[in-house]
Amino acid sequence: MLGPSEKRLAMSSQDHVLAIDQGTTSTRAMVFDAAGGVAATAQRELPQVFPEPGWVEHEPEEIWQATLDVCRRAVAGVEGGWDRVAGIGITNQRETSVLWQRSDGCPLHNAIVWQDRRTAGYCRDLRDAGEADGIAERTGLVVDPYFSASKLTWLLDKVAGAREASERGELAFGTIDSFLLWRLTGGRVHATDATNASRTMLFDIHRQDWDDDLLALFRVPRSVLADVRDSAADFGSTDTEVFGRAIPIAAMAGDQQAATVGQACFQPGMIKSTYGTGCFVMLNTGVEAVASRNRLLTTVAYRLDGKTTYALEGSIFVAGAAVQWLRDGLGLIATAEETEALAGGGAAETSSEVVMVPAFTGLGAPYWDAEARGAILGLTRDTGIADVVRATLDSVCHQTGDLMRAMAADGAQPATLRVDGGMVANDWLMQRLADILEMPVERPEIMETTALGAAALAALQVGLVGSLDELAERWRRQRQFQPTMQAAERERLAAGWRDAVGRISSADPAP
Repeated sequence: MLGPSEKRLAMSSQDHVLAIDQGTTSTRAMVFDAAGGVAATAQRELPQVFPEPGWVEHEPEEIWQATLDVCRRAVAGVEGGWDRVAGIGITNQRETSVLWQRSDGCPLHNAIVWQDRRTAGYCRDLRDAGEADGIAERTGLVVDPYFSASKLTWLLDKVAGAREASERGELAFGTIDSFLLWRLTGGRVHATDATNASRTMLFDIHRQDWDDDLLALFRVPRSVLADVRDSAADFGSTDTEVFGRAIPIAAMAGDQQAATVGQACFQPGMIKSTYGTGCFVMLNTGVEAVASRNRLLTTVAYRLDGKTTYALEGSIFVAGAAVQWLRDGLGLIATAEETEALAGGGAAETSSEVVMVPAFTGLGAPYWDAEARGAILGLTRDTGIADVVRATLDSVCHQTGDLMRAMAADGAQPATLRVDGGMVANDWLMQRLADILEMPVERPEIMETTALGAAALAALQVGLVGSLDELAERWRRQRQFQPTMQAAERERLAAGWRDAVGRISSADPAP
């Protein structure tokens, strides 16, 4: 048994936090030291399952095994191993839905991914029935298959015996954070945080509680839902059999909210955009839940010490996934890194008319057209791979531009855009983004800010960091990209984009 001095020594050696970043296409673990620096990292790709056109699934057991694998490999890279870890923060692909048995933690079905569109007809029926305004008032969300509620209804209705089992209290539902928490704690804790709860379309973001009327509308028993906690909170500890000792789980946040924390966007008006599988722009609106007039989402940015900070968010379903499609689907490139040289080289002429609209799973904000499908337009006999690559990268910039115009129409006037995610290592893309937005773009030193944000929240909870102000002081810019494009060229590109979107969608254009 340790004496008082030995306990203090043991506590002082626990000066690292582990971030679990469970994303759409990979699972990553990163260990951060007390100063916020990266001590070790490990990553594993996540296979995608496409049972039918428009359907996207993940295997929950693969997610769990990948999580164990990357955590163990990352911590093995730190001197002292698990004895150095003071706490764990979890961040996750949001809206992706899992239903499992309380008795043994086994999922009843593959996880239905946020990109999945199988419930488009159900959501259309809700809109036609006049439910959209009431849902938006309570949740801040538009009625769309993107969110968890319709996915959960589908699982309860379509998986044999699921609805009856849920009514007997035998099942648990959650987004990926809740599923991982359940497994990490050996089934002792069924919880989520306010950011993930705010993406289910079952949570009243103003009262900060599950909404009984919405539960009735979607026919969801309250018994399947998780306890909702702050983003930095006591989420229990890992079962000793998982990592060899009980480690506090100190934070949870949806990936985009975690990135907002990682980018230190703590003041109203600060804005970040994350470029991963999709693209997500989030504007801090402070304690006010601002209702968008331009089909943006009102969501929870983070909740700390019982105080909720809100955000306006624009969600783009396909960004990095389009580059992945060029690589894995078409075989046009061998690696994502090749896109920078191809797009910036002489082979892709500046005057190219090729436009790509990557609506592989419909269009997100501000269109919200679940029926739209992708297209490449403007092809000519001399179109080459470089033209298609450039059009793919341009589509990320144009979609961001749609969101920024919608935010401006809602009254936002950000001075700069902070960017993060795997795609922002591409200098050509970042310069193009600044040019098309006509706005400075700032890239941080640590580009994987999703994991950084989860670690920062955990560090707050375990006492390695004292305040948000301290986190803000740690943020460092690696490079700023200033717009240089001529106005006429910017308008030519924008006009081509508007025309292309109009050809594949009947939704109203961006403001």
